[in-house]
Amino acid sequence: MDWNIYLSGEIHTDWRDQIEQGARGANLPVSFSSAVTDHAASDAAGDLLGNEDNNFWRDHKSSKVNGIRTKSMIERCDVAVVRFGDKYKQWNAAFDAGYCAALGKPYITLHDEDIIHALKEVDSAAMAWARTPEQVVEILTYVTTKK
Repeated sequence: MDWNIYLSGEIHTDWRDQIEQGARGANLPVSFSSAVTDHAASDAAGDLLGNEDNNFWRDHKSSKVNGIRTKSMIERCDVAVVRFGDKYKQWNAAFDAGYCAALGKPYITLHDEDIIHALKEVDSAAMAWARTPEQVVEILTYVTTKK
């Protein structure tokens, strides 16, 4: 079985690359998908529908256009990895985790210890909490290759 892994959350570090490289190095039967990680492109997705003078409506339209991709990919994934970074609040990641939980999709949270309290509900519905991309690769190795 090839596993489809959805990578959600923080876009300012290379954690996705680390997981993908680790999975390739371990020769795991996985493929990866993700939201658009180019911040400017994601913010401008709604501009395809026309310019807005009001930032609320620009963000609203962009959120809906981005949601087409996010919703479809989460629904098709076997497992999601939801990364919460320390620099910005990733409300979208929390929403993705909640969507996974609502769908019954297993997800792994990836974050540092200093935000455990803020994410207690998100972590309680997760199947695992990892602190490093390497731990995520170890979990994926276990679930995709152990008999």
